[in-house]
Amino acid sequence: MGNLAYAEVYDEEIINGRVVLMFPRPSINHIRVAGNIYNVFSDSFNGRKCEVFPYGTELHLDAENVFIPDAMIVCNPDIVQNRGIFGTPDLVVEVLSPSTTKNDIGEKKAVYEKHGVREYWIVSPIARSIEVYLLQDGKFHLDEVYHGYQEGELDWMKEEERAKIAVSFKVSLYDDFVISIKDIFARV
Repeated sequence: MGNLAYAEVYDEEIINGRVVLMFPRPSINHIRVAGNIYNVFSDSFNGRKCEVFPYGTELHLDAENVFIPDAMIVCNPDIVQNRGIFGTPDLVVEVLSPSTTKNDIGEKKAVYEKHGVREYWIVSPIARSIEVYLLQDGKFHLDEVYHGYQEGELDWMKEEERAKIAVSFKVSLYDDFVISIKDIFARV
């Protein structure tokens, strides 16, 4: 019998009816970014109608599409069940990994769009970027791309350039829901 400590355990998703194995161990920066996003969301949603779900929560959009996003916000309590979310969340976050990037920016994005997810984030720990897509007339439109600059990167910029850099942005679900980019990329 082999050493079970080294046994590979894969999460799996169903994308358009196809079973896709996910790399079992994301990078430490992937884990940090996903955790930071969950913490920021969780802190912001105390006392609100919507609920935040972390990585590991299954999302059942339909029988052909069962995903495990890195974070979700759900405002409809009727779709929350003991085994996962069964319906369309309001906001979905996917943190990119080398093994999942093609699916996250391709097929899964199209499925989220088809099912009416209001806001979709594609977050890259390597590029320290957040692409925010908003659903308008049934289609995702790139609203903005935000960057988490490290302190040394800003030093070579002119003051006018630094003044144009966003340090936070508003999430579409609530008018007073503002996210600090620095908080998302803390320790990355």
